[in-house]
Amino acid sequence: MSTRLIKSRPQSGASFVLCVDNSEYPASLELHKIYRVIADRGALESGDLRVVDESGDDYLYPADWFIPIDLPHDIRVKLTRGPRRSSKR
Repeated sequence: MSTRLIKSRPQSGASFVLCVDNSEYPASLELHKIYRVIADRGALESGDLRVVDESGDDYLYPADWFIPIDLPHDIRVKLTRGPRRSSKR
């Protein structure tokens, strides 16, 4: 798998991937779901990605389980902001 997109993303920008294999961790990863990648040069050099999975924590997974995706800036911002609380009381 090419990690060019992930390596080229500026430090301030978030990287995202699409899960294409969850066979070993079906409870932690959902097929065809978008996940946020945490920058980890050592993981990339070992062929892994540090991904925030369904637990909400980041873990190392094989990079070939994911496809890098490029999202529009406004979508990246929304995905990194987290859930918003309603202003209604």
